[in-house]
Order: sequence, then C-alpha cells, then structure tokens
Amino acid sequence: MTATAKHEGLEMRIQIATILVGLSLITACDSGNYKSTDEAPLEATNTSSGAENGDAAAEAEMVDEISEQQMLSGPQSNAVRSAKQYLSMTGFSKEGLIQQLSSDAGDGYSLNDATIAVDSLSVDWNENAAKSAKQYLSMTGFSCDGLIEQLSSSAGDKYTVEQATYGARAAGAC
Repeated sequence: MTATAKHEGLEMRIQIATILVGLSLITACDSGNYKSTDEAPLEATNTSSGAENGDAAAEAEMVDEISEQQMLSGPQSNAVRSAKQYLSMTGFSKEGLIQQLSSDAGDGYSLNDATIAVDSLSVDWNENAAKSAKQYLSMTGFSCDGLIEQLSSSAGDKYTVEQATYGARAAGAC
C-alpha cells in the first residue's frame, strides 16, 4: 500500500469523525442539555434493563459510570459524549482518541480534559483495534506486518503493538 493510500484512508476517518462531531453539536444545541449531571438520571433510566434482569455486573457498571460522570467538569463531560460518539462509529486507539478530542483540527478540548474523559470510559482497545483493522481491509489490502504497522504507527492509528497485532489477527490479515 502506498503512503498516499494510507493518507487517504486516514483522511476519510477524520472526515467521518468531523461529521459526527457536527451532528453531536447540533443535537446538543437542539436539546439544550449540556451537563452530564442532567443526563445521569436519564441514562440510569435508559440503561437499567440489564439490572432488571438480575445482572448485578451491569448495575454496578451503570452506577460507576453515573458516579464518574457526576465528578467530571462540563468540558470533560462533553468530551466523554464526543468520545462515545466517535467510538460508536469507528475504531480508535486511546492515544488517537485523546488526540482527536484535543487537537485544533478535531474537537479542541484541552489535552487534560480529553485525557480525563477518555480515562473515565471503559473501552476494549483490542476490539477497537480489530474494528480499525477491518475498516482498513474493507478499503484496501494489507499484509499482516503492514496492517500492524499502520495500526501502531505514530503517524497512523497509535495503537500499542500488542493491540495492533490483536486487531490484525482478528480482522484476518495474519
């Protein structure tokens, strides 16, 4: 794969992410709901189905998430919402997500707020690496080593080598 093709793939992911942020902002502006503390009771109501079925782990996770959100500042809560939106659409590494949230070309949150927001989430970074790997393979071919390099490169997705290897294997490149 040429450097140009890799760059185009990354540009496409950035464009998708930018569109998602725009949609998130439109939704936030339309609802007038900017603070996660206002959202916590709603989330508790909407996500309690696992707890109703006797799933104690789901209930504990929900309580932990609500507690963490209530301790976050307004910008950090908004960064959490942005991060969740990104993760719902495409794979991101922890470092890549923090960069997307904090970069001037991305969301423009402070590095501190973006880091705290991402650290407050419970994310399976291996599964995100697999998601990213599958997205790359859906656009073009990669060798196993080439895909691992793309996923782990500081100019690429910034996954750890272990996460990138997991993702490439899970996607069937290795």
